[in-house]
Amino acid sequence: MFAAVGAVVFAIAYLINVTSTSTDAAFTPQSLTIAGLFFVALHLAGFGAGWSYAPRRRRRR
Repeated sequence: MFAAVGAVVFAIAYLINVTSTSTDAAFTPQSLTIAGLFFVALHLAGFGAGWSYAPRRRRRR
């Protein structure tokens, strides 16, 4: 989930950079890139990966 959020943030940062849109200081392409890296790092650390549970094993007779 966090990887998808990171990808969206990267896309927004790319569009702001390519179109040279003037934004507030909080939404510069560099700050959005750092936010995207943060979300990707959370994903790689295992947060937001969904529920994980051990599959039920059936006994063979």
